Amino acid sequence: MASRVESDEDGDNKGSMWDLDQKLDQPMDEEAGRLKNMYREKKFSAVLLLRLAFQSLGVVYGDLGTSPLYVFYNTFPHGVKDPEDVIGALSLIIYSLTLVPLLKYVFVVLRANDNGQGGTFALYSLLCRHAKIKTIPNQHRTDEELTTYSRSTFHEKSFAAKTKRWLEEQATRRSAILILVLVGTCMVIGDGILTPAISVLSAAGGIKVNKPHMSNGVVVLVAVVILVGFFSMQHYGTDRVSWLFAPIVLLWFLLIGGIGIFNIWKHGSSVLKAFSPVYIYRYFKRGGQEGWTSLGGIMLSITGTEALFADLAHFPVSAVQLAFTLIVFPCLLLAYSGQAAYLMNNLDHSQDVFYRSIPDRIYWPVFVVATTAAIVASQATITATFSIIKQALAHGCFPRVKVVYTSKTFLGQIYIPDINWILMILCISVTAGFENQNQIGNAYGTAVVIVMLVTTFLMIMIMILVWRCHWILVLIFTGLSLIVECTYFSSVLFKIDQGGWVPLVIAGAFLVIMYVWHYGTVKRYEFEMHSKVSMAWILGLGPSLGLVRVPGIGLVYTELASGVPHIFSHFITNLPAIHSVVVFVCVKYLPVYTVPEEERFLVKRIGPKNFHMFRCVARYGYKDLHKKDESFEKKLFDNLFMFVRLESMMEGCSDSDEYSLCGQKTVQSMDGMLSNNGNTRTASSNMDISVSSLDSIEPAKSPPHVKSSGQTSSQTEVDELEFLNNNRDAGVVHILGNTVVRARRDSRFYKKIAVDYIYAFLRKICRENSVIFNVPHESLLNVGQIFYV
Repeated sequence: MASRVESDEDGDNKGSMWDLDQKLDQPMDEEAGRLKNMYREKKFSAVLLLRLAFQSLGVVYGDLGTSPLYVFYNTFPHGVKDPEDVIGALSLIIYSLTLVPLLKYVFVVLRANDNGQGGTFALYSLLCRHAKIKTIPNQHRTDEELTTYSRSTFHEKSFAAKTKRWLEEQATRRSAILILVLVGTCMVIGDGILTPAISVLSAAGGIKVNKPHMSNGVVVLVAVVILVGFFSMQHYGTDRVSWLFAPIVLLWFLLIGGIGIFNIWKHGSSVLKAFSPVYIYRYFKRGGQEGWTSLGGIMLSITGTEALFADLAHFPVSAVQLAFTLIVFPCLLLAYSGQAAYLMNNLDHSQDVFYRSIPDRIYWPVFVVATTAAIVASQATITATFSIIKQALAHGCFPRVKVVYTSKTFLGQIYIPDINWILMILCISVTAGFENQNQIGNAYGTAVVIVMLVTTFLMIMIMILVWRCHWILVLIFTGLSLIVECTYFSSVLFKIDQGGWVPLVIAGAFLVIMYVWHYGTVKRYEFEMHSKVSMAWILGLGPSLGLVRVPGIGLVYTELASGVPHIFSHFITNLPAIHSVVVFVCVKYLPVYTVPEEERFLVKRIGPKNFHMFRCVARYGYKDLHKKDESFEKKLFDNLFMFVRLESMMEGCSDSDEYSLCGQKTVQSMDGMLSNNGNTRTASSNMDISVSSLDSIEPAKSPPHVKSSGQTSSQTEVDELEFLNNNRDAGVVHILGNTVVRARRDSRFYKKIAVDYIYAFLRKICRENSVIFNVPHESLLNVGQIFYV
């Protein structure tokens, strides 16, 4: 067990932080541990890789695989005038699939994952570790020593170092990157609304093809019923039914690939000349502006690619790449080629070409598989939406909402009830409100292309700062990506008034919510930073802090990882008593996907020992979560008691009396036996403890390990542990600050609206901190403050 102490570099409150690597009596779930280790391996056997590639089909490729249901309908909503247009559209689909999902995402973007985590916030976390662009500066240099905190160093004169300095110079540039990430996140949320709508509605449309007399309202009603049932089942999680996903999606791909081969054989193989890019030029030359605007429909062939990256979490990149190259890519090419072959001989069937191209004998089986595949595709997008909102929550960019784990094995499978019902209402509104699939397709295309553009801009910075690629490679990637995506973006702009405005409105609403919440979070943190109390003031109060010290332990929650928060001074100046033991608790999230349990807590002492004041910093990654079955309070006290033992051991084996207010003593290579409630544990033989005497603010004339009364350090340890245990038995009170943020009277009107109305409303409806920390109501004490910005 390794334990480290690092100096806190913050002004008056310099001290030592002890990183207690403590995984005590908490065995990891064997299956979770096995999978975790398996996915971290760099090399896989051929059989294992094939099995993982098969499993990834159901989670990653459902959305991309259902695109053949609606691509040609949205490309030619008014029918096909010339068979050559079908060849040109097919050629565009072929090269879009090749350039975006295959080359850009599968072989480039997927490699930019954050320890297996994908999505816009995962890219942002990578950037935050390589440059100081995080807008909430709550990180300490000890955080950089986490095993999951990986980053590279730059040469001072390198292009990466210059870019890093340029980004860090101005706050506006850091804010611009955050807004870019938020825009991408909001569009993914819009994606989570539009994917179920268009996928399920397109699949349900197969009823009308076989039953022409049925009205469109019945199809919409069937789609709405499926959507209500789909969203109502979300609280069960995907773990219980996910074993069905991969077989369903694999069967779907094999069916559409086989139907494609059948149609090419039946209707002619002349469509295969679409592999020549010449037909793209002819398509635009012949179609003019109408051909250009049809790109919005063509782009739907690559929708789901952004969800591919966001859903990466549970599979190695090599498995996802293998599944795409062996199954997904060829089956999609065959499916689109087969539809094109049928469409060339039936130009007036563009609105339902998928179902009309199915052989009669297998029509209803394919309809059932198509409907289930659409549900699987919707599930993958909803899961990605939950995941990315959880990441935004950890970065302080989303109001506090309830997050539920739905699987004990896969920690990435979560359920957010509030978001689920909001998505359901909006999804049903979109499905029932639009007149046809074409308008939903226009909205869908707008959301997807903006997400892709955001990913491209973030990838440029990743290639420079993280990968440190040569500028020529960066230029090639940027040029190819922007040419394709800006072309599609220009085409969807023509359809803003035909449904394309929907994701913009949805994303705009979520963007306002997320940015205002983040603004309020930053201002609250700045208030705590600027109003924190100096150590000189605390020391001047004496061991009793100028109050009556009553039995018990007071846990004072603060956002500060250093310094005494203003809430504490506010508390002791308004109440006549304080607990015998005071622990300042800071729960903070870092730009890493997870913090290992054994590295989660940092503990240090504030003031002399007879003050009985401590600080405990609990660190979490954006995938970590406070669970109700997790005894946070017990772990906190276990680490606090371990700190006291380690501190006593350090003093007992030190033979120097050179402790002073500015001195530092390092003790290395300690072997000892630590006892905790009768359980014995062995300390690591390479324990590295660096202690600054400012931690305990001891007087220089009397070394802390020298006892004038002959009392040994072990006796002191027992006395303090007994003191802490007695106070713990006396009762624990959780003291939370309730800082109300208000706009100043001279603020501009938009700031008053944002702070006094939007932020205040969000704070009112979001979950309380006491619920997040699972604090019992009977032991909660709220301290209110008003802060004007």
